[in-house]
Amino acid sequence: MTDTLVEVQDIKVHFPIKRGVVLDRTVGYVYAVDGVDLAIRRGETYGLVGESGCGKSTLGRAMLKLTEPTAGRVVFDGIDLSAMKGEPLRTMRRRMQMVFQDPMSSLDPRQSVESILVEGMRAHGLDTDRQATAKRLRSLLSSVGLPSTSLRRYPHEFSGGQRQRIGIARALTVEPELIVADEPVSALDVSVQAQVINLLEDLQQEFGLTYLVIAHDLAVVRHISDRVGVMYLGGLVEEAPSDLLYAEPLHPYTRALFSAVPVPDPIVEDRRERILLAGDLPSPARPPAGCRFHTRCPWRQRQRCDTERPALREIAPGHRVACHYAEDIRAGKIRPHAVEPELVEQDVTGGIGPDDPLAGPASVTEALGP
Repeated sequence: MTDTLVEVQDIKVHFPIKRGVVLDRTVGYVYAVDGVDLAIRRGETYGLVGESGCGKSTLGRAMLKLTEPTAGRVVFDGIDLSAMKGEPLRTMRRRMQMVFQDPMSSLDPRQSVESILVEGMRAHGLDTDRQATAKRLRSLLSSVGLPSTSLRRYPHEFSGGQRQRIGIARALTVEPELIVADEPVSALDVSVQAQVINLLEDLQQEFGLTYLVIAHDLAVVRHISDRVGVMYLGGLVEEAPSDLLYAEPLHPYTRALFSAVPVPDPIVEDRRERILLAGDLPSPARPPAGCRFHTRCPWRQRQRCDTERPALREIAPGHRVACHYAEDIRAGKIRPHAVEPELVEQDVTGGIGPDDPLAGPASVTEALGP
């Protein structure tokens, strides 16, 4: 399948930092998503991974315009959603739905399961016949592995895995084409995770769905995804088919990320390469110049990494990497070196510049003393 269902072009989401007693003024921005390009083919599962705070969830919400993008375009099935608002956007949302990370907070505790499921159908004019609606609800609950008696119960009467199944059923009520699943199994037990993952795969085959799965569990992403994108500090640093990426990660951050995954074989675990990153994750309000990863990269080269942000470029069919020296690192021409951890200053002033007369201390050390 080469037909592209959704395409994101240079999308950015910048949240303003406001300060002021009487009049709010913008003193900076949090660069949650800062220039991402990706495309998801019809019928495939695209996995998006990265550490907490890298912008994965914000990107997923921006694709559905639940969070308004600062810049860039989202093209869904050839339709540009960038300038779409009001009723046209609401109508388009029938074709793209979201499964949220915490099923308890995303389900109204005062509504029964039947009311939760019917609400979306009614909003999009699909609840035209009472008997047909009841039949569809029973069919959906059967598809997600819940009995029809669940319709009369409330969210607090279910376990975490069952509540997530209700969230999936709610997304399916309006017959969408794209589902954005934001950490769909992160809050569940391991055995329940496997059930939900298998359920998502079965539903994809049954309804012809396209998935964007956002997760930080690399084993889950490898199992369910056809292609995987890796995010770091608001940008996409690597993208490749799942098997290829896990067999040969090329970006230094991806290598470090995958080296942290435990291997069940103790002999392999003791002998394999471990990449331990020095320093803390930089603040998205003050991202480093040049390559965003250069402050923690063991392969850092000062002549380009510190000053020039690398573009996401294709170095093999279907394999894109945002690294100036990806080929040299793979060939062993550049060897890793020790990284001196850099002090990450706490932005206690809320984005006010150091020369501002209202500025406080520049770091925690300066504020509290040695």
